[in-house]
Amino acid sequence: MPPTSSDAGDAGRSGTGPAVASLPRERATRVQLKPGRDAALRQGRLWVYRTDVYTVSDDAYDPGDIVQVVDARGRFVGKGYINPRSMIFVRLLTADPDEGIDRTFFRRRLERALALRRRLQAAQPDTDSFRLVFAEADLLPALIVDRFAGVLVVQTLALGIDRWQPLLVELLDELVAPEGIYERNDVPVRELEGLPQRAGFLRGRFDPRVVIRENGLPLVVDVARGHKTGHFLDQRDNRAALRRYVRGARVLDAFCHTGAFTCHALVYGAREVVAVDIQEEVLAVARENVEQVRRQLGSGEARVTFHHANAFDFLRARAAEGERYDVIILDPPAFAKNRQALAGAYRGYKEINLRAMKMLPPGGILVTCSCSYHMTRDLFEEMLLDAARDVGRRVRILERRGAAPDHPVLLGAGESDYLKCYIVEVW
Repeated sequence: MPPTSSDAGDAGRSGTGPAVASLPRERATRVQLKPGRDAALRQGRLWVYRTDVYTVSDDAYDPGDIVQVVDARGRFVGKGYINPRSMIFVRLLTADPDEGIDRTFFRRRLERALALRRRLQAAQPDTDSFRLVFAEADLLPALIVDRFAGVLVVQTLALGIDRWQPLLVELLDELVAPEGIYERNDVPVRELEGLPQRAGFLRGRFDPRVVIRENGLPLVVDVARGHKTGHFLDQRDNRAALRRYVRGARVLDAFCHTGAFTCHALVYGAREVVAVDIQEEVLAVARENVEQVRRQLGSGEARVTFHHANAFDFLRARAAEGERYDVIILDPPAFAKNRQALAGAYRGYKEINLRAMKMLPPGGILVTCSCSYHMTRDLFEEMLLDAARDVGRRVRILERRGAAPDHPVLLGAGESDYLKCYIVEVW
């Protein structure tokens, strides 16, 4: 949960959040891999799983310290931070044996990440919010930094990077000069690393409800209570892609969350938008966003209605009633958080896409997404074909899309390629 006001004040005054004993140290400890387990690492993967490890030379390290990784023949592979409690035993930071892991290292990595985002922002002057650091894809494993207008939100999702957090906050303050920095480490994945959940101010005091500008639209982001870091920046360009398809259309936005797709459809000329979500608190923000867009952009008189409902139930009921929409947007939460959940996730994705296809006229547009890494593109397309076959429809893919370029994909680190967004025509 977000901190109380007194907790937040204490964190803001300290300037660095929760105290740590010391920064990690580089150790002579060598983690030796089983035969053949170095191949994926040499091709770009940054995770050394516990099951990859043959032996560890000694225990003269603290969890989170920097250790060396060597192959079965003792040849250097890389070095990174170790956590014997985690299934990801070592997260690699560098393949250069002479590169020190220190303040200079992290400053250099942050500068490289920021250079890309500045280039992207220069090409999108109507947008002021980007992912500044995308973990492994920026060669900073388990570190997320999002910029929402003048505010930064930081997540340190592994023990190794969490021990560097005070230094990282100092560097971000120097390099970005934000109005403030907020920590959103209230996520269960930290518990797998032996870390507590926490949230609060790391730099400055500010209203955690921030108005950002995305593709020219003003949107409210609550960095303290919103999902994850407060807003799904990865879908920004996919929301902009609606412009080609929604003019004059009746649009259904299932799983609408805080209404970003809804607002884009409204601004791009939809005649009606129906927005559905199971969480009343996010629907309240969605309503606020629609009113703000109308007030600031004069977006016309299109009708927007909100439904507090389970999207599965809503789709099933409306399809049974013979309801029709010209465009349907499906942007559900991750159905497959691990490989074991994949079979159930496939059924869930098929169910919502099948119901949506039933409600589209010939030539109708389906914008359908998955943020589950384990739901691969091939499997997602197989699911779409399976759903279309069951309802006697044909589907033409118009656009295969992914996350916005401030969420780059690191070849060899497949986990960075998680978001699928398909725009298809249903006949």
